[in-house]
Amino acid sequence: MDFTSLTAAALAALAALAAGPQAGAPAEPGEAGTAARPIAHDLRITVSEDGSRSSSRTHTLTCEPTGGDHPEAEAACEVLLGANTRGADLFAPIGPDTMCTQQHGGPATATVAGRWNGEQVRATFSRANGCEIARWDAMVPVLPSMVGQPS
Repeated sequence: MDFTSLTAAALAALAALAAGPQAGAPAEPGEAGTAARPIAHDLRITVSEDGSRSSSRTHTLTCEPTGGDHPEAEAACEVLLGANTRGADLFAPIGPDTMCTQQHGGPATATVAGRWNGEQVRATFSRANGCEIARWDAMVPVLPSMVGQPS
């Protein structure tokens, strides 16, 4: 191979490398040499019906696509994604100046941690007063229904 042919071949190889895949283009599922994109909705839900650590149970939940070991994953994702559509933040705490009825809804506690819409979330839930009860109930079936549970 002469020098001109070798130079042309090297330049063609460099041009092919420079062209490569377009920057920012999403990887196709299963495309060789690419990592899968992280799921934007990936939660770990820990619930204790009596408020103690020893009785707590933890489930995972992913949405879009629905997955994890949550017992009602499909319905839980519908609630969370529906709140997204309405612009509601079910993970937001009760504001410090919010007036709440002083009723007790039981000792249950829950923590939801992980990623939602690609952002880190960590929310705690209880049934300590009317506002917290309503906040918990808005998360059913992500959190278990406490209707009929002893207070």
